Amino acid sequence: MRYAFIKAHRVQFSIRAMCRMLCVHPSGFYAWRKNPFSKRSSEDQRQTELLKEAWQDSGKVYGYRKLHDDLRDQGETCCPNRVARLARLAGIKAQIGYKRRAAKYGGRPSIAVDNTLARQFDVATPDKVWVTDITYIRTYEGFAHRLCRHPIG
Repeated sequence: MRYAFIKAHRVQFSIRAMCRMLCVHPSGFYAWRKNPFSKRSSEDQRQTELLKEAWQDSGKVYGYRKLHDDLRDQGETCCPNRVARLARLAGIKAQIGYKRRAAKYGGRPSIAVDNTLARQFDVATPDKVWVTDITYIRTYEGFAHRLCRHPIG
């Protein structure tokens, strides 16, 4: 940060005077000017790009633990703490939970059918009146609906 300030204002002030005021050594500034990024920062940038790519491939779901596993599978050498730091700086977060799907009817009330049987369960001939029953069974994929028809009489 100090070196970037010195570089930006070197036309207005002397480099040695700014180094003296900012308490840095001029040789440090000249070394920074030759190679502004350290090996670690350039490696961080490279691994951040790999993290972003792996995160996009996961559908923006993976957190730093699974991203670390992906990097290890690619042959990268890094620790989970570094992956967590790079992911935090890049704004990469795990998706916790899943988004709810919109309701099929959008909150509108369903259509009620008239009761044509009018609770008259005694019928004269068989196979004239039918009654249905819907059973909801919870499964891992969601609710399964079972529809049973029963003849009356």
